[in-house]
Amino acid sequence: MDRVRTPVLEVAFESAGPAAGAPVILVHGFPYDAHAFDAVVPLLAARGLRVIVPYVRGYGATRFLSEATLRSGQQAAVGQDLLELLEALAIDRALLAGFDWGARAACIVAALHPQRVSGLVSCGGYQIQDIAAAVRPAPPQQEQRYWYQYYFNTERGRAGLAAHRRDLCRLLWQQWSPTWEFDEAAYERTAASFENPDFVDVCVHSYRHRYGYAAGDARYAAIESRLAEAPAIDVPTIALHGADDGVTPAKLNAARDERFTSRHEQRHLAGVGHDIPQEAPMDFAQAVLDLAKR
Repeated sequence: MDRVRTPVLEVAFESAGPAAGAPVILVHGFPYDAHAFDAVVPLLAARGLRVIVPYVRGYGATRFLSEATLRSGQQAAVGQDLLELLEALAIDRALLAGFDWGARAACIVAALHPQRVSGLVSCGGYQIQDIAAAVRPAPPQQEQRYWYQYYFNTERGRAGLAAHRRDLCRLLWQQWSPTWEFDEAAYERTAASFENPDFVDVCVHSYRHRYGYAAGDARYAAIESRLAEAPAIDVPTIALHGADDGVTPAKLNAARDERFTSRHEQRHLAGVGHDIPQEAPMDFAQAVLDLAKR
């Protein structure tokens, strides 16, 4: 594991492949960590790519540099973290690939800084949040899937995440990937990242901010304003959709892929849920390789 400092964070990351290889950044989301890509990384490194896998804010060994910094989990923050990681590593241009929060961060950098992105693999497709529209209720079946988000918008939910983070996140893994029988040892490797001292604050803020129930960090206000316009993404993109995604069904996610205005492709993966890189590592790696050779 390596570390690098950005203006806000000391980012812990893992890397593989030749230092001179074309860079690929793989970004995880909630409630996962860099181990989600354990089976993907060797497939990419073996093809000569330089693979970098950061732990996002609030996870693993990544730490805030100042106690005074708001432990924000808003979309602009995780997007800016990814951009600042590229700058800290002196990477001018990279292929970005991620899922959950990681897909959102990759979409944000691709939308706002397309010159820095050679290609995008986004699980769930276009993942930039429409916060203004979050006040509109979804169909009841979808609201039920979001139970954890409403839970985190209460102080009882904050306390529940703090006290039962391992059991709660294991339940989410089960619900979000209902056809995946994950290994308990694999889960525990990831669950260790939830012991980060900022995990609860960052996660709770993320799910409160996206509904307008928590103020954002002023540092990211201008970025949030740009994201509110649902910016198009004009870089080559492959959108991966798990047919058994238990968070947001593939049909709902795919409906927003019209915001990809460059060459883009949808790939629907049968028998796969939310955690595509762990459930279907070869499909995920192939999407990266297909973009890398274009």
